[in-house]
Amino acid sequence: MSEATNPNKQRAQWSSEPAFVFSMAAAAVGLGNLWRFPYMVGENGGAAFIIAYLIALAVIALPIMMMEVGAGRLAQGSAVATFRTAHPRIGSMYGWLVVLLTIAITSYYLVITGWTLGYAVRAVSFNLTTFDEFSAGWESLWYFFAVTVLAVLLLIKGVSAIEKLSKLLMPVLLIVILTLVGFATRVDGFAQAREFMFQADLSLLGSGSLWVFAIGQAFYTLAVGQGYLVTYGSYIPEKTHVPRACMVVAGTETAIALLAGFMIFPFVFTFGHDPGEGSQLAFSTLPQVFETMRGGPLLAIAFFLLFFAAAFSSCLAGLKVIIAAIEEEFRLKASQAVLVVGALMLLLGIPSALSFTEVQLTVAGMPFLDFMDQFGGTNVVIASGIIGAGLFCWLVPRIRIHRSLTTTSRGWERVIVRVGRALPVLGILLVIWQIL
Repeated sequence: MSEATNPNKQRAQWSSEPAFVFSMAAAAVGLGNLWRFPYMVGENGGAAFIIAYLIALAVIALPIMMMEVGAGRLAQGSAVATFRTAHPRIGSMYGWLVVLLTIAITSYYLVITGWTLGYAVRAVSFNLTTFDEFSAGWESLWYFFAVTVLAVLLLIKGVSAIEKLSKLLMPVLLIVILTLVGFATRVDGFAQAREFMFQADLSLLGSGSLWVFAIGQAFYTLAVGQGYLVTYGSYIPEKTHVPRACMVVAGTETAIALLAGFMIFPFVFTFGHDPGEGSQLAFSTLPQVFETMRGGPLLAIAFFLLFFAAAFSSCLAGLKVIIAAIEEEFRLKASQAVLVVGALMLLLGIPSALSFTEVQLTVAGMPFLDFMDQFGGTNVVIASGIIGAGLFCWLVPRIRIHRSLTTTSRGWERVIVRVGRALPVLGILLVIWQIL
């Protein structure tokens, strides 16, 4: 990466707009789409959820994504520093709320990434097993520790390592996913999966809870309200066309999310799994898939290694948000901030790791990790995105929002401001609808 042109900032930058697109897409594709999207679709009505999700993504999440990336580009600081530009006191408080949310999400992201590493190791040794067997011992905990230490070592090298990994990851991962989708079209459960994903029970669209999960997944897909966008946006070159870059990222992530559904659900129905199985859906299904395929063991190695790389990119993105805030707000050296955050993750991720070991730690009748994902990954992410949008669009002058987008058209600024100002009201109405 080149250095920022502002001599006061001396902040590293993505080397180009495509580099930002690759890096941002890789950050969310790994777990937000390959892991989370299929299991959210499975638990929330199939095609009806997909319709609500696409509407929420296009109408609400995408404009807010543009706003957050533009805000990060303009402020060139951490999430806390960026939101402080909207309001010194309220913005700082909200910025720290975003960092705390990202800490919570990343703590269990590292656990799931450990699962992908564990499955990659098993695939390489030609010893893939069911998820029940994998989680019967302590592997979830040990692989969580391994992934966290590896992330710390890589982040000490800086953001250029993320860019290089992302450029290598995305094309190869897409090829493997398309190969699995092609195989899925020939299995017995494909017709049932197609019906599940495309024939909607429109009466479900009247459910407030369905829209809550759909909006949450849309925010999750585009990393809205989690600090990723403002932090990654702070590294983009000054002339980057923010709306164009965001649309490319959103299109890429949505396409891969839908492909992930077609990669998973035909086999879910073929092997008699429950679509609403939860967070372990992909890990329960895919080992059986590779057993039935010609060349399955080799494809399993490629898939799980790439799945690990994609999930690891998601973790690096979350950790970068936290590290940037800790480094800037507490005036630490970069390496010191990385070590502090790494130690924090090792501590906070243990409960999620233990939920899929012999301990089987649960909260409210569900594994601790699932509880964290459904509460933090849906409700808190929505609240965070709404608060951030309202804060910027009501308190930041419209000319600054327009300038942050690096585009001559005022149309995008108008859309962003209208959506951002309306979201707090719509959020309150959604809560009332869900209660009623």
